[in-house]
Amino acid sequence: MSQRAGSRSRPPAVTRANRNEAEATRRRQVRSWVLFDFANSIYPAVMTTAVFPVFYVSTVVGGEGGQGELWWGWAVSLSALVVALSAPLLGAIADRSGLRKRFMAIYVAFCLAGVALLVTVGPGMVVAGFALFVVANIGFEGAVVFYNAYLSDITPPEERGSVSAYGFGWGYLGSALGLVLALVFLQVLFPGQIEAVWLLVAGFFFVFAIPAFRNLPSDRAGDMRVGEAAVWGLRRFHVTLREVWGLRDLRRFLLSYFFYIDGILTVIVMAGVIATGTFGFEQTDTIILFLVVQFSALAGAFVLAKPTDRLGPKGVLTGVLIMWVIAGIAAYFVQTTPVFYGLAMVAGLGLGSVQSASRAYMSLLIPEGREAEMFGFYAFCGKTSSVLGPLLFGLATFIAAGNQRPGFLVLTALMLIGLLLLRRVPDPTRT
Repeated sequence: MSQRAGSRSRPPAVTRANRNEAEATRRRQVRSWVLFDFANSIYPAVMTTAVFPVFYVSTVVGGEGGQGELWWGWAVSLSALVVALSAPLLGAIADRSGLRKRFMAIYVAFCLAGVALLVTVGPGMVVAGFALFVVANIGFEGAVVFYNAYLSDITPPEERGSVSAYGFGWGYLGSALGLVLALVFLQVLFPGQIEAVWLLVAGFFFVFAIPAFRNLPSDRAGDMRVGEAAVWGLRRFHVTLREVWGLRDLRRFLLSYFFYIDGILTVIVMAGVIATGTFGFEQTDTIILFLVVQFSALAGAFVLAKPTDRLGPKGVLTGVLIMWVIAGIAAYFVQTTPVFYGLAMVAGLGLGSVQSASRAYMSLLIPEGREAEMFGFYAFCGKTSSVLGPLLFGLATFIAAGNQRPGFLVLTALMLIGLLLLRRVPDPTRT
């Protein structure tokens, strides 16, 4: 009897051990996924916001008359357009061929190579700087498409809001740390040698991205080879677009996302221009402003992580968008720098949560097995919308003879449209 009892007791112990091992593996994957957000966030902080744009416009292009801004605008727009048009197709290829991690690695390699090679760019090397930044930016934005698609693989639906928020929270910490390190490099370690900052970005990204490639789920055998998947994707692209349009809830969410993320991303891109043009900030003040926004975004992402799961992503998004609309209207009337800092902190608190809740919301609406493909359309909406906001802001400022304040209201209107459209999207966590 004792032997039979012992034999019956062994299978549950093995099962329990297997479950524990599987849970430990999943938690390791989640930590590695979050760390990738920390790793890559130094890139947008330094390369697209605070340091490289100033270097490219003022040093590489130089001169007056807006030539630098023109070249920079084209570089950002071209890279965004390439990602927007290619992301859905490449996402579909990755899903069909089972090579998601390999695609992600290729894009990261392009980003790191483009950033590292910028050490060769100096005054007057306009085209070289343009080309290398475009390559780097395509690599960064393209990798994010495949990175986002892993969220559905490593977390159950009831945890995606908090895990997504933790990713953005650690990402904002990476951005803030990147800005601080850039300042240390520029002012203490390598004064006058800005090329050292590009190596800092590439090295930081590379080192902290290693765990993701070690621990995220391995590529699996797909239904097709890459070449076959590419031909299939090209032939079926319009069919896939029609299928996405036929998914009512997903269609409504992406339409809402198109508008509100346009307003929010334009505020991010134009923050430095607004700070200097309307509030008279110097460069150091602007970097401090970005640090304030990064830390407040980090706090917002962490504070609203659990509520995103408990209340559902729709509830959090609705509340945050209302806060952004109020802040946008208030910005039109603000005259003093301290109040502007206060609004920047409020906007930062909402920035982390709106991005993390959007990603979690999207993951809940995607049919199983099509994560990379659908997150490609998610990127498509985000990148194509980013063309509209800066255009409208610039047009409003031009019509107002250089006064940027009417542009605040235009961007606020985009967020309000997105908020109203969001009301038509059901919350899967509440059905």
